[in-house]
Amino acid sequence: MADKYEIDIQAFAKALQSGQSLNGKDGLLTPLIKQITEAALGAELDEHLSKDDTSNRRNGSSKKTVKSPSGEFELETPRDRNGSFEPQTVKKYQTRLTDEMESKILSLFALGNSYQSIREHIMDMFGMSISNGTINAITDRLVPELRAWQERDLDPIYPFVWLDAIHYKIKENGRFVSKAVYTILGLTIEGKKELLGLYLSDSEGAHYWLSVLTDLQNRGLKDILIASVDGLKGFPEAIETIYPDTDVQLCIVHQIRNSMKYVASKNQKAFMADLKCVYKAATLNAAAQALDDLEGKWGQQYPLVIKSWRGKWENLSVYFKYPEQIRRAIYTTNAVEAVHRQFRKLTKTKGGFANETSLLKLLYVGMTKASEKWTHPVQNWNLTLSQLTTTICDLR
Repeated sequence: MADKYEIDIQAFAKALQSGQSLNGKDGLLTPLIKQITEAALGAELDEHLSKDDTSNRRNGSSKKTVKSPSGEFELETPRDRNGSFEPQTVKKYQTRLTDEMESKILSLFALGNSYQSIREHIMDMFGMSISNGTINAITDRLVPELRAWQERDLDPIYPFVWLDAIHYKIKENGRFVSKAVYTILGLTIEGKKELLGLYLSDSEGAHYWLSVLTDLQNRGLKDILIASVDGLKGFPEAIETIYPDTDVQLCIVHQIRNSMKYVASKNQKAFMADLKCVYKAATLNAAAQALDDLEGKWGQQYPLVIKSWRGKWENLSVYFKYPEQIRRAIYTTNAVEAVHRQFRKLTKTKGGFANETSLLKLLYVGMTKASEKWTHPVQNWNLTLSQLTTTICDLR
């Protein structure tokens, strides 16, 4: 079944480049709509047969001519032996089809709507009842596109890369388990944001991050100038293994949040004022002196907090090497966390996912929609790049 409905994207693109029309009798869209429609009908029949307690089975197909806005085509509707199958995507006596339905389903899906909401919208707009199987068949057309995106070649150099993970519940062996989605956001030489990849694992850990970084390298990413990450143990070492020349900055915001968990509420305001002198210092020497002062004042009350800053200082203080413009970009993982906020909007109505593919195709299509706005360089990019080039040349 999968081979029958596989779309040859390269052939489609070449035909379009050669001047072949999208619409009309010999238009490019007509066979595409035919394939998607027949795939949806096949999914409907599979769902129907799975619920039939009799020995019902497939029994060939019937043909009819269907008219659509892009052109006319012959549709093969699958049949069952018992004759009990009532297709909904294209009903028995329906001879007109709108190509808006598939695009509307994908658009609703990209906004994070549940299948029930999608069914209700389609009923309101088209007066057509569709099944979950039909919606799934249509959204599954995204899967080959997702795989191609995951395996695409990357630029050889990204000045900034932010790495973080977000967790979701996925059904496995009859129960829901928590899994980590690893998100890598890069900034290109042109100053534009690009999501480099989404990877899914049982849990977040430096060992799996190592395999993620290896995959990025295999896809053509040869050098990262600065990587901004959270405080996961072993993360800087994992990056150094694959990209030994990369500066690794631990997220200051993560470090502050983790520190304040151990400070009594009555002392938090005063402690935060002293801590601000550390991470807001003008120079590395001033920051080191402020950290000494912080330890002198609070070290006996909060030794674990001071020990954490001391132990991670090499990677917490990297941003002091750079001018203010660059510091603002790398001292926190907020850029990739903004992507995660978009993901949460998409998935806020879902308690869990039936499988890994259902999660990844939703995140992918949602990310694709969000990245349509990433068309311009980040603010003051020319100045930032100039400063970055000068500083990197001096350091390396």
